Amino acid sequence: MLRTFRTLLFSSAVWMLTAPALADKLEQAIDTETRTLSEAARSQKKIDRLDDATRRMLDEYRHALREIESLKTYTAHLKTLVESQRREKADLARQIEEIASAEQQIVPLMLNMVTALERLVQLDTPFLPEERRQRIAQLKAMLDSAETSTAEKFRRIIEAYQIENDYAHTIEAYRAELALGDETRPMDFLRVGRVALFYLTLDGKSAGLWNARQERWETLPDEYLRPLSQGLRIARKEAAPDLLTLPIPAPEVEQ
Repeated sequence: MLRTFRTLLFSSAVWMLTAPALADKLEQAIDTETRTLSEAARSQKKIDRLDDATRRMLDEYRHALREIESLKTYTAHLKTLVESQRREKADLARQIEEIASAEQQIVPLMLNMVTALERLVQLDTPFLPEERRQRIAQLKAMLDSAETSTAEKFRRIIEAYQIENDYAHTIEAYRAELALGDETRPMDFLRVGRVALFYLTLDGKSAGLWNARQERWETLPDEYLRPLSQGLRIARKEAAPDLLTLPIPAPEVEQ
């Protein structure tokens, strides 16, 4: 009993001596574990941040890849457009050269056409003389104008030729001054194509025919006064078309 008691006393003494040391060790262990857990938590947060950053970078990378593909497609399209524009530019340059060359040839042609048209009016039956001379004068002024394009000049000349051509297929009545001898007075004129040109005095008492061969006016017999008056009314659309008996100059026969 005494030994047992001594053993217990010894154990208690040992326990009393080692308890503080164990407490210190336990506290140190707890501190170490706490620090370890804190470090682990910080590491996890860091890992989480790195993971988020990695995801963002991956998303940005994928987005960049999509943009690169889009840019590749757009660049290929631009290359096609540039090539097309190069071809169009070459075509335009060739057309400009052709236009410049054509313009060098067409300008003398237009000058000759206006000269020929003026000569035609001078030698033709003298109907609408003032109107036709004025048309020629306008064409000449237009040819010297820098404001009118070559295409417009050519169009206007062709239009003048068309007007002259149409005279051969129409009849027309108009009033104008006519000089006969020393007297100039207004007359009614009847043009039948380019075949014949007549005049009738306003009182209807005298008529005449242009003699192209002799280039002068000839007085007509009174029997033509009524047909001429009727012809004027038909040309003015004041009467229905009808047959007229009028003298028509015979064509010249070459010897």
